[in-house]
Amino acid sequence: MPNYKTVFFTLGVLQIILGISMIIPIIFQLIFQELDSSFIGAGIITIVFGILFSLSNLDHQKKLNLQQAFLLTALSWVSIAVFGSLPFIFSELELSVTDAFFESMSGITTTGSTIITNLDNSPKSILVWRAILQWLGGIGIIVMAITLMPIMNVGGMQLFKITSNDASEKILPKSKQISQRLIIIYSILTFLCAAFYKIFGMSYFDSLTHSMTTIATGGFSNYNESIGYFQSASIETIAIIFIILGSIPFISYIKFLSGNRKIFISDSQIKSFLKIILISIIILTIYLIFKNGNFSVKILRQVSFNVISILTGTGYVTKDFDQWGDFPLIFFLILMFIGGCAGSTACGIKIFRIQLLYHFLAKQLKQIIYPRGIFVIKYDKNDIDDKFMTSVISFIFLYIVIFFFLTAILSLTGLDFITSISGAATSISNVGPGLGEIIGPTGNFSSLSNLSKWALSLGMILGRLELFAILVLFIPSFWRKY
Repeated sequence: MPNYKTVFFTLGVLQIILGISMIIPIIFQLIFQELDSSFIGAGIITIVFGILFSLSNLDHQKKLNLQQAFLLTALSWVSIAVFGSLPFIFSELELSVTDAFFESMSGITTTGSTIITNLDNSPKSILVWRAILQWLGGIGIIVMAITLMPIMNVGGMQLFKITSNDASEKILPKSKQISQRLIIIYSILTFLCAAFYKIFGMSYFDSLTHSMTTIATGGFSNYNESIGYFQSASIETIAIIFIILGSIPFISYIKFLSGNRKIFISDSQIKSFLKIILISIIILTIYLIFKNGNFSVKILRQVSFNVISILTGTGYVTKDFDQWGDFPLIFFLILMFIGGCAGSTACGIKIFRIQLLYHFLAKQLKQIIYPRGIFVIKYDKNDIDDKFMTSVISFIFLYIVIFFFLTAILSLTGLDFITSISGAATSISNVGPGLGEIIGPTGNFSSLSNLSKWALSLGMILGRLELFAILVLFIPSFWRKY
């Protein structure tokens, strides 16, 4: 019989960490004189459950097998979302269980969709907690991406094995060392982002919370108008810079610190990511010039910010791009699917999969012209075998299937076409705002039905954990294997 003690012990540790992190909102409650029992009660419950899980599984094995790794990955995110929702339930907002779980899941998966209608006047402690959830979700997915998911052979994280000369090669000798460096780099970037936000006009509170959600490419803001609230070109520029930094594979930072000084200009994925940004900005800028009949720096600024925000899945907005016409809506929908780089906090299908799909299609066309020719797909000078290529194509196919499934569910609840299709896209791609009047850049998800919110929450975790890590748990043969 499988032993799951290691799984539940680890879950207990994670819950204790989550409970302890609720001390931070309590401090802000004291500072802003908002003290109530919401975070105290939620923290106690979370820590008690964490201690019980840990103490009852002290005799656990130190190593995880493949089955346990999958189970731990799924349960860790679900459990954090569940216990992370408690402060929302206990707060003066008095959110329902569905709304609280939706907000928590949106935070921990760095999606950025919200059901809170009056962010401007919400308790500071709640705003901080939303930022903390996204910050933890951002570092969590990076650590899992580089240390755990390659072992599981799922999703885009196989990339780190493919791009190594040896499949077992690690950047550093131990996963623990990798995790430590990732946390340090992540924290430094967050601190720098907060410092620049403060220098260019944000308050200490806003700079802290927005830096956490910027690096996590999460997009939670303290205001209904998002970053547009500040009406500052400097703040938008800082946001753009650090969103891009958060969307670059964090393994590249480790390689850079380890001596590879050319990694940021030689990495194929990073170069393609920046090219997509540049081309997208040019296309939309030209479109708006012809539409409006004039060019201005403001148009370029608005286009640049929203393109980068949507592509990376950050979800900040500075302009109601719904007013730009139909073409930008379709264009942004495409960007939602593409996403950022693997091994970063960004979302979507991921750049490297788009690259490999392009090379695969090119190979098929060549094969038609030269039926007897032998063509090898390469990625960063490494041969890509058929097994890995099959995994990429399967992922993209499954991604599209789930997208249409979510769209169908949303439409069954009575939502219009644009809301249904963009809602499905924004959840599975972990973007944040959708399109249209209801969930668009100036709207939120509060008016959606409970069924819609649960469906979107499912889409969020599926997208965040690269589909396979969740879906494999529902295959009976997987459980019989061990």
